[in-house]
Amino acid sequence: MGINWLEETEKRRDQLLQQLTELCSIESVLDDSTASPGAPFGEKISEALNYMLDLGDKAGFTTKSVDGYAGHIEMGGGEELVGVLAHLDVVPVGDGWISPPFEPEVREGNFYARGAQDDKGPAMAAFVAMQMVKELGLPLSKKVRLILGTDEESHWRDMDYYFAREKMPDMGFTPDADFPIITAEKGMIDLTLTGKVEPGEAPVAGWLLQSFEAGQRFNMVPDLARAQLQGDGDVFELKEKYQDFLLSNRIQGYAEESNDHLTLVLEGKAHHGSEPDGGLNAALRLAEFLDTATLDPTGSKYIRFISEKLCEGFKGEKLNLAQSDERVGPLTVNGGIFRYEAAGEQGVGLNIRYPISGELAQIRQQMETEVEPFGFTVEVVDHKQGHFVDEEHVLVRTLARVYEEQTGEKGETLAIGGATYARALETGVVFGPGFPGREDTAHQRNEYIVVEDLVKATALYAQAIYELAK
Repeated sequence: MGINWLEETEKRRDQLLQQLTELCSIESVLDDSTASPGAPFGEKISEALNYMLDLGDKAGFTTKSVDGYAGHIEMGGGEELVGVLAHLDVVPVGDGWISPPFEPEVREGNFYARGAQDDKGPAMAAFVAMQMVKELGLPLSKKVRLILGTDEESHWRDMDYYFAREKMPDMGFTPDADFPIITAEKGMIDLTLTGKVEPGEAPVAGWLLQSFEAGQRFNMVPDLARAQLQGDGDVFELKEKYQDFLLSNRIQGYAEESNDHLTLVLEGKAHHGSEPDGGLNAALRLAEFLDTATLDPTGSKYIRFISEKLCEGFKGEKLNLAQSDERVGPLTVNGGIFRYEAAGEQGVGLNIRYPISGELAQIRQQMETEVEPFGFTVEVVDHKQGHFVDEEHVLVRTLARVYEEQTGEKGETLAIGGATYARALETGVVFGPGFPGREDTAHQRNEYIVVEDLVKATALYAQAIYELAK
């Protein structure tokens, strides 16, 4: 049967964009304050899940919510199950958006909204692709499930809960990174470094670090950092030095005086934590400057840790963690969360992506050795093993053929540092939505997806679903 998949998708372009606009208007950021039975990650995430399941019901699919942790939209029949995994939760928005992040709009051929690329756009593309296969009346010998998660950007509690109660797909893909096909992903560790801050005083002609704050998520490069200083140091001199630092490094920021303290603010650039050197980490750069100031001993130790162990240490060199393998490349370290309060507590949240050959126990032991002199203890908050699917597997070969038929480009296999739902599957890979050469705007301000790319991805997903399940 000769089907022009792109032509069929074009017929559904308006539907795709309208439904994506409605989905991206829901502020589905993790919100424990509104969590309840049936909405374990907050009201807005639950609203997004219910929106998608309602679409599935109206389209004549079988749908199911698994206690609000996740849900699925299903078609087809047979014993084997093909899974398409996407997520509906999004990361916090940060500052500096040109248009409101939850008021989607199309500008110059790009669809702008939080979640446009990661991962609501691809989720909607997969849904429309399933609907296309159904409406074309194509025969399937397997079941197809679009599995919709709700905690991908945090701790994956959704997948743990879902797969404890539902069948594991025999194979599948997630549309949550890049084309052609990602078959290997690094291991991932989220860990916190915590410690008490002893009461201190500003040194003579120096400063007490009252507070230091940056970042909201382990897996995001912080785009804003703020420090408060108190003491009898030369305010004019410090402000002048800070201004020179900002100008010489072409960084945005400012210093602000109040009655009893001086506030330093630095603006960075957000980026996905799997590529910590791809953005501008506001915390690291502010610590770099503060390391030149005369601070109280405890505050100085906190800043010195950041400056000595994290600045310019994106591959773990400063922590003696550097390692690499041929399949996925080097270990990376992202400093995602920073909190310090004088006479209170100090903390750092790190996101470490390590080669498939690496070991959690060895990395944790080395971290404990490195941070103990700075007064920190180590806690592993989350851990995901690395993931790999052989290039000769029928899943990979089928997706490669589909990609080559529709694009005319080679269906190459890739490896990434990101952690996607592919590793939630026993046999899973990543298939789009980012085409080679396109800008990655996931986790950044002004996130967008190119509309033409979204349409092309939908056509690829439709053929892929049919070929895997026919």
